[in-house]
Amino acid sequence: MASGLPIQVQSETLRGLLARVSAGETRAFAQLHTMTRGRLRRIALAVGAAPDDVDDILQESFLKIWRNAARFDCGRASAMTWMSAIVRNTAIDHLRARRQPSVELDEALAVPAATAPSQAEEFDYASAEPLARGALARLPEDRRRLVALAYLEGESRASLSRRFGVPVGTIKTWLHRTILAVRKDCLATTAAA
Repeated sequence: MASGLPIQVQSETLRGLLARVSAGETRAFAQLHTMTRGRLRRIALAVGAAPDDVDDILQESFLKIWRNAARFDCGRASAMTWMSAIVRNTAIDHLRARRQPSVELDEALAVPAATAPSQAEEFDYASAEPLARGALARLPEDRRRLVALAYLEGESRASLSRRFGVPVGTIKTWLHRTILAVRKDCLATTAAA
């Protein structure tokens, strides 16, 4: 959240965005994501998450923020504190699953807002979206459905295993290979342009 806005204005802006997100406004969610992803990424890293796992943690965290925005109570905490706690708890759950140590919340919340955005924060999501949509559209229907259930609906690998009638390991392999195929397709489309 390294905008030039005073902290009070940032806090009010985030609170307003969360209210709009709770009403199901996807544009408000996109704006909230853009404003906070950099700091929330740094919080996940500060908790002790491996850099390779941070995107998964953030995806799960933002899904929780989307689903629980109506539960946000500005009388109990600021919007950033509330979202930071979600990221912290999600990262800790992820670390526990891998049995890795974590850092205290105070240390994670002490991560300063960056003065200059990192390369990951400068990613042009608007340009990437049509490429990703095209690559997903070119997938076989069953793989497209699998990706949608896993990454858009947040369905667990175990649930997907039952739904598709295959072992969890197979689901993980299918997802991994499908995401690699989408990535390859996106890169090929970008190189051809």
